[in-house]
Amino acid sequence: MVTDPFAKDIGLTPPRMRADIVAVTHGHFDHNNAQSLGGEPFMITGPGEYEIKGAYIRGVETFHDAQSGALRGLNTIYTIRIEDLTIAHFGDFGEDGLRPETADELGSVDVLMIPVGGVYTIDGKTAAKIVKQIEPRFIIPMHYAVKGLSFKLDGVDQFLKEMGAGMPEPVEKFTIRKKDIAPEEKTEVVVLKIV
Repeated sequence: MVTDPFAKDIGLTPPRMRADIVAVTHGHFDHNNAQSLGGEPFMITGPGEYEIKGAYIRGVETFHDAQSGALRGLNTIYTIRIEDLTIAHFGDFGEDGLRPETADELGSVDVLMIPVGGVYTIDGKTAAKIVKQIEPRFIIPMHYAVKGLSFKLDGVDQFLKEMGAGMPEPVEKFTIRKKDIAPEEKTEVVVLKIV
């Protein structure tokens, strides 16, 4: 499954891969480059419930900005439940905080992928506040400044500071199984290496 495949116009090289499922959180060019992927993927482009190839996916409608979508429109948060794990991908979430009804729709989350770069989405401070509401076991920050990006965003450091975490060693791949998650362990931030 691929979520929000980006176009090369952002200054980074899109990954080349085949996909069975593509989920697009909103229609902006930097999040909907599905034609760059191989295969004939099932496309998900908004709210709803989907069950495909053993994955249960739920799209929850949110706003891309703090003015009820007046500036940038709608955004969809996807929760992906597979092999007893729940992953939440926040896309370009831009609201000032997580509304109670949205939190209820998301339910329990094991792995949270959340934007932290500000400008077009929430910043690190708001993201940290949302993390406290959701209490996931793992957090993967996304949508922040990296080398080669053609537009300005905040770096991941503001979010890490808000979380009281140092910079973890970036990893190329993150693998987790439900049986490996101990409920009493604290929330862990995982930073993926940009390759």
